[in-house]
Amino acid sequence: MHERALPRKSPIATSSAAPVGAERHRLAFLALVVANVALAFGPWFVRLADTGPVASGFWRITLAAPILCLLAVAGGARPVRLPAGLWVMLIGAGVAFAADLGAWHLGILRTTLANATLFGNSATLIFPIYGFLVARSWPTRTQGLALALAALGAALLMGRSYQLDPRNLAGDLLCLLAGILYTVYFIAMARARAVMAPLSSLAVSTVASILPLLGFAMLLGERILPADWTPLIGLALVSQVLGQGCMIYALGRLSPLVVGIALLIQPVVAGAVGWIVYGERLGAPDLVGVVMVAIALVLVRRQPVAPAGGRPHLEAEER
Repeated sequence: MHERALPRKSPIATSSAAPVGAERHRLAFLALVVANVALAFGPWFVRLADTGPVASGFWRITLAAPILCLLAVAGGARPVRLPAGLWVMLIGAGVAFAADLGAWHLGILRTTLANATLFGNSATLIFPIYGFLVARSWPTRTQGLALALAALGAALLMGRSYQLDPRNLAGDLLCLLAGILYTVYFIAMARARAVMAPLSSLAVSTVASILPLLGFAMLLGERILPADWTPLIGLALVSQVLGQGCMIYALGRLSPLVVGIALLIQPVVAGAVGWIVYGERLGAPDLVGVVMVAIALVLVRRQPVAPAGGRPHLEAEER
């Protein structure tokens, strides 16, 4: 009897697997950067809109939902019977995102733009902590250094313009609530992305956000219909379709630490917008903060780790 030879791994397959994985990681990181740049324009669009703040969030979602659904179908997604638990998670993510948008848009008009950006992105620290708890391990020395640099950079970015003012307290608290709700949305979507493609999960959660935002806007007695659609169309296309689309793609492939620190790109871009549009010049502390955030991003970029939701299931539209 002849012993059956064990199959040998193909050197071609082995050598090509790593470059493919590295290329996908680079693409996800690029998507994350694009997402945060696009999302940084959100507060500007909200201030330009002539509807109520929550109503502008409703139009952001409502105008973007058909586009996202069409893109998902064009990418190969088809209506399927999802498990009940996954439906609950996606609907919960949509409701959390609606509450996040409502609270943040209200806060934007009740505090300074710097405060709104700082507190609205408190997920910078909360989401990485969630990731470490899921992994059940402390961050490495490099990861801890990156997180510390990011926190100090954020403090420098906002420290010069932040003002403790009782008149801003309600807006500050609303934006802080928004940051917590944004973390809840991230956690739910990271879990959904473990079994669903990005456009499919984003389309479902976006649709689930429509009615809560409309009901909240009507309850507050806000103006719903705009006279000028331009800011709302920009909000829908730039913030929801491009920004959230790229964010959810990256969320399934990058660690919570990388995603959390990259959120600090938003105040950097928002500061640049304030400089160009409103003449709000950046000082030396702001520029040092930008450099610290950039170093933190480089550090976490060089140490890729698995996403919190586990390795994503690659559906047909991702292949």
